[in-house]
Amino acid sequence: MQRKILLFGLTLLTVILLSACGGQAAPAVSEVAPTQAAVQPTDVSPTEPAPTSAPTDVAVTEQAAAPASVSFTNDIKPILESRCIQCHGGDRTSEGLDMKTYESLMAGSENGTVVTADDAGKSSLVDQLLKGKMPKKGPKLTPDQVQLITDWINAGAQNN
Repeated sequence: MQRKILLFGLTLLTVILLSACGGQAAPAVSEVAPTQAAVQPTDVSPTEPAPTSAPTDVAVTEQAAAPASVSFTNDIKPILESRCIQCHGGDRTSEGLDMKTYESLMAGSENGTVVTADDAGKSSLVDQLLKGKMPKKGPKLTPDQVQLITDWINAGAQNN
């Protein structure tokens, strides 16, 4: 649902930008559903080219502007503690990856970094989650949890 709203917002912004530049006219307000009209992306500048076609679900996830309110301490750490620490923390650190603290997560594993700040698409953590490879035991993370982690990484993977 969030992806559809984001796509709608990007499309609406594109139409508005084109109409402001003398391009196509914007659709009448009555043509837009009231609940969707208020949703607009916040990270698109007028100098960036507008998207010309609908991106894939993965592209939307990787390109979506991360909300500034995503916090490692309040949002990300509880997910890691509930779903990842069993195998990546404490007495056991599978692949040498310890996810108990921000510092140990950012240090990566014996295979290298797992979080590439500002680019969830290059972060092996997100790749493993999206492919359903992690966590190996128990239920997978919810799409909202994966999106929070993706947003946090795209926002710079801050220790906040």
